[in-house]
Amino acid sequence: MRGGGTRRPSKWRTRGHIPWSLWMAVVVIYPTASLLFKLRYRHGDRLPATGPVLLVANHVSVLDPLSCARLVWDNGRVPHFLAKQAVFKGLAGTILRHAGQIPVARDATDATGSLVLARADLEAGNLVVIYPEGSVTRDPDWWPMQARTGVARLALTTDAAVVPVAQWGPQRVHDYQAKKFHPRLRQPTDYLVGEPVDLTALRAEVRAGRPLTPELLRETTDLIMGRVRDQLAELRGEPAPAGFAPRPRKKLPGDLPGTAA
Repeated sequence: MRGGGTRRPSKWRTRGHIPWSLWMAVVVIYPTASLLFKLRYRHGDRLPATGPVLLVANHVSVLDPLSCARLVWDNGRVPHFLAKQAVFKGLAGTILRHAGQIPVARDATDATGSLVLARADLEAGNLVVIYPEGSVTRDPDWWPMQARTGVARLALTTDAAVVPVAQWGPQRVHDYQAKKFHPRLRQPTDYLVGEPVDLTALRAEVRAGRPLTPELLRETTDLIMGRVRDQLAELRGEPAPAGFAPRPRKKLPGDLPGTAA
């Protein structure tokens, strides 16, 4: 039971129709994630069982989507990721598109269309996962670096629940900064799901005509990512830094321009 005596609906009901492409993804991802990670969830029931959800997470490893997909699936939802367009090739690309995943182009103009697709996905009542940093953090201590503001644009122009999620552990299996894969089984991997960020007042202002200025987008992005950072500090049992690690000046490999300011 959840608070107030309300029973959470069956996971099979809240996941809705499962297309063949998604079943193929589950068959690959579920056992792989089970072998690589010992997944531990805190407050997984904070993920809304129904309705649009924008799941906002920190990015510590190229393996993050495997464990995060399990977090979402295990809590009764289907994840739709914003992912690099480069992976949408051949048969794999066909399966990913059919499974509802959203390609993000490198070209800034085309990338804007990715946000349009993500907004439509949210308006259809789905759960979209976004890593606003756009790439694995380059902070040597794995704290979030300054995020791009596409997350704020989605958060302010939809009615989606904006759920901050902190993760810690996948970087011990694949260390992106050292470019090393450490093959080990059942690496403890922790997720802390936060309460949805209350954007009621800001959304009302935007609907009343307030423009989406760079300042507003930055303010909203930092508000959301501040929640993620503080939850990460709780997971790690360490004090959070006051701000965010700076982004490298050069373009990052794997960067997602669809989240750019």
